[in-house]
Formats: sequence, structure tokens, C-alpha cells
Amino acid sequence: MIRRPFRLLGTMWGQANALFAPALRGRWVDPLIGLAGCAVLYELLQASREWTRLPRPTIDIDLSPWALPQYTFFSLTRGLVAYVLSLLFTLVYAFWAAKDHRAERILVPLLDILQSIPVLGFMPGVVLAFVAFFPHSNLGLELAAVIMIFTGQAWNMTFSLYHSLKSVPPELQETATLYRFDWWQRFKWVELPFGTTGLAWNSMMSMAGGWFFLMINESFVLGDHDFRLPGLGSYMKVAVEKGNVAAMIYAVIAMIVMIVMLDQVLWRPVVVWAQRFRVEESSAAEIPQSWFLRVLRRSRLLRRLAVWRRRGQQPKDHGEAKRPAAATRSLTPFGPWAATGSLVALLVFLAFGSWRLFHFLSHVPAAIWWSLLMAGLATLGRVLLSTAIGTLWAVPAGLAIGLSPRLSRALQPVVQVAASFPAPMLFPAVIALLHLLGVGLGAGSILLMLLGTQWYILFNVVAGASSVPSDLREAAKSFRLTRRQRLRSLHLPATFPYLVTGWVTAAGGAWNASIVSEYVSYKGSVLTTFGLGAKVSQFAESADFHALGAAVLLMSILVVTFNRLVWRPCYDLATARYSLAK
Repeated sequence: MIRRPFRLLGTMWGQANALFAPALRGRWVDPLIGLAGCAVLYELLQASREWTRLPRPTIDIDLSPWALPQYTFFSLTRGLVAYVLSLLFTLVYAFWAAKDHRAERILVPLLDILQSIPVLGFMPGVVLAFVAFFPHSNLGLELAAVIMIFTGQAWNMTFSLYHSLKSVPPELQETATLYRFDWWQRFKWVELPFGTTGLAWNSMMSMAGGWFFLMINESFVLGDHDFRLPGLGSYMKVAVEKGNVAAMIYAVIAMIVMIVMLDQVLWRPVVVWAQRFRVEESSAAEIPQSWFLRVLRRSRLLRRLAVWRRRGQQPKDHGEAKRPAAATRSLTPFGPWAATGSLVALLVFLAFGSWRLFHFLSHVPAAIWWSLLMAGLATLGRVLLSTAIGTLWAVPAGLAIGLSPRLSRALQPVVQVAASFPAPMLFPAVIALLHLLGVGLGAGSILLMLLGTQWYILFNVVAGASSVPSDLREAAKSFRLTRRQRLRSLHLPATFPYLVTGWVTAAGGAWNASIVSEYVSYKGSVLTTFGLGAKVSQFAESADFHALGAAVLLMSILVVTFNRLVWRPCYDLATARYSLAK
């Protein structure tokens, strides 16, 4: 009975695709692609003009609904540029941490620290530095906003790929050794494909994490300096400040439209494409589909470009094919030296930064440190409660979605919209509801954290359930295991490594979200509760940089300590007992 509405929704979605896709075939595909390309090119030119124009002391946000399409595209451009940077960072950082055991001892704790530092801890220094570096254009402020969105995207993706690289099955590694793959061929043909499924789902979650602080990233004000940028986040911020309900509704609609479009045009095709890298000996019972991917495959123009590209690569591929197998095994002699040099440079940078930070925080009184410690413990309790509550519903929901292609096809757009929607936009409504129920912000902040962090667990569980090989599912059916036995013996063990990654990133996201869930503006007044996130927001608003640095440092210490004592043993347990590589 529970699945009937979802099956009906999936059937309706499939019928809509069946009606819509045939209209985009043959000669209509290429003109539509050309028109879409021209529209995107025009908007990119508009965005480039915005990025390179002279800096303005203040900016007026037009609350007209006709201004929303351009504002939405500006925000989307910043998010996609940040995602490209996050993907490049993920590929380099995760590979380095997984392959260099000496660097791993530094890079993984450093990643814990980076994901625990709240946006307001990065923002003042980054904004001021980039604005000073580009004093005669708006490029510095735009790059600062991109870096801020990057800090909400990169860590989750990096944790996912790092875990995948550490969990590659031995038989795949032995195959790569048998074919004498060098490090690049091994990474390109074995390790990266194995981690593609988790990386695809976590990319969606990372994009959602970037939208979480959109209102802060595009509406940053430091003292008398206005660093706002035209975008959907600043539009919503001004609408909330002026109490313009119509404009807030327009912003919500624009956000939903952008998320759905991004899901159908980008993420759904990526998830379908990632299915080819599933590690299993039998084919999936039902292969996910994407109408947009089918439309692109009908394009004659894209097919001709693909043929032209293959023809351009034929001489190179032919030359490589004639090489003896042993020649492809050679590894550049500068690889170990480059890794060692990079590690030494990183250690020197960290040592210098630690020394400067020690002198910067030496003037903070002991009483403030003690108050920050108590506030940190209070926030830690809220973080753990929000993570536990999120786990209670996200694990069964993620297993249901990940194990059923039909549910995945029907619910992925819904989940993507819910996860990508910036939770701070909903805070006024949630605060009003809590006020009606007589719940204070102390307990209410747990709910506010949950709005933004529960999706990390859900997306990782979905990725883990989607990666369970079909042959293991068929074996469970052949042995006539009950649903409870399959859950206990196959599904939960197979998704546990992904669940641990979800816990780590959700807890890190909860720490980051504490700055907006423990310190909330509502109807012209500020609601606050005792916690480290509230301290960070208060110190940032008053421009008390010494106390702000102390709060950010203490938050990082608490996160790293908890990760070492709790999450690291969970990772070791997942790798030793529940990884499909064993």
C-alpha cells in the first residue's frame, strides 16, 4: 500500500517522458540544441560583463519577477564554476590522500578541519583578500563568492572519492597489475570508474550544500562595506528584509525551477551514465533512463562531432597500440619527488600558519576560551542529535530509493529539489511554527540543522544501495531470504561504508549550519541560543576577529577530535568487515 503512490508517480513520469521525448527527435533536435546554445552564450556574456565591470559601493536588488531569470542564471553560473573547482580539487586531493600513506596522516585530518570551519570563518579573509587583489573590477568579489560556494561542495565529494579509492576490490587491482597499467591508466580505467557512482550522487549533494549558504554568500556585509552581488540569494535576502511576501514566493519558485532543470539536464544523465561502471557480473533488472540523454543521442550534430573527435584521435591511438605492453608500465620518475615536495611545502605552510595563528590568538582571555568550550559542547550535542534523527529516516528511505530503479526515477527529482533548496530560506516559517508550538531555539536549532544535513546521509545511502551488485541481490532471492534477512545480511552491510561517509559529512555540515541555526534573524529581532555557532555569528557581526578566530579554531579541534575517536574507528570497521572489496 505504501508503494502504490510512488508507483503511480513513476508511471505518470514515464508517460510524460514517452509523450515528450518523441517530439524531440530527428530534425527538431539540432535546431533546439542550437537555440539553447545561443541562449546560454548570451547569458554567459551577460555574466562576464557583470564579473568584469567596475566595483560598486552599493548594489540595488530589483525585486521585480522579471529580474529573477537573470539573477537565477548568475547564481547558477557561480554554483557550476564552484563545482568544476570542487571536482578538480576532489580528483587531486582524494587521489593524493589515498595513495600516499605519509600524506594521508595529514590530509585526512586537514579535510576534517576544512569541512568544520564555518562559512563565516572563511568569508571575511577571502572576500577582503580577493577584493584587494582585483581593486579595479568586480572579479575579486565574484571569485570570493565562488570560493565560498566551493567550501560548501568540495569536502563531501572528496570524502566520497577517497573512500572509494581505498575500497577498490583486489581483483580489479590485480587486473590492472596484470595489464601493466601505470598510475594514470590505473586511476582512469579502474579506480575512478569504481568510485563514479558514489561521486555522482555526492556531486548532487555537494551542489545542494553550495546552495545552503547562498543568501550569505551573495549578501555579505562587513561593517560599513557592502559586498552584495546580484543573484537569487541576494534577491531572497532583500525580500526577507523588506517583508515582501510576493518576492519571497517568486524566489522560491525560481529556485525550484532551477533545481528541477539542473536535475533533468545534468544530474539525471550523469546518474544514468554512471550505471555503466557498476561492479557486477549480471545486468541490472531495470536500467535507469534519462529523456534528455536520449534527446542528445538523437542529435546528428553531436554524432558528427563525436565522429570527428574519434578521427582526430585515431593516429594517436594507433601509435600507442603499437607500443609494447612493458612500455606503458613506466611511471614518471618525478612522481615520488613531486609528492614529497608537495607534502613538505604543505607542512611548511601549515607550520607558518599555525605560528601566525598562535600570535593572533595570544590576546584572547582564558575566560573566553572557557566560554567557547562550553558552547562547543552544547553545539556538539545538537550536532549528534540532528545526525541521529536524520539517520532514523534517511537509511530506510535511501535503501528503498537506491534498490528500486522505479523509485529512483520517480523520487530523484523530488529529493533533489528538497536537498538543494537552501534551508535558511525556510527558517522564518520554521521559527514561526516553533513559536506557535512554544519550542525555544535551543531545541529548535536541532530541527534547523536537520533541514540542511539530513540529505548527506540520504544521498550516501542511496549511492551505497545503488552500488550493490545485482548478482548478490539475485543470490539473496535464490536462497529465499526474507526481507529482514536481506536487510541484515546484504543491504545494511553493503551500504555501511557509504553510511559512515554520510555521517562524517552530515556532522560536518551540522557544525557549519550551526552558525545560522543558533543565531536567527526573525521579524527584525535576533533569536539566539547558547552554542558555538551563535558565538561565531556574534563575533562576525561585531567584527571581533580575535574571538572569531578562537571560536573557529575550537570548532575545528572539537570536530577533528571527535572524528579521530568515533568516525575513524567506524571507517576502519567499514573497510575491514563490510567493504565489497573484501
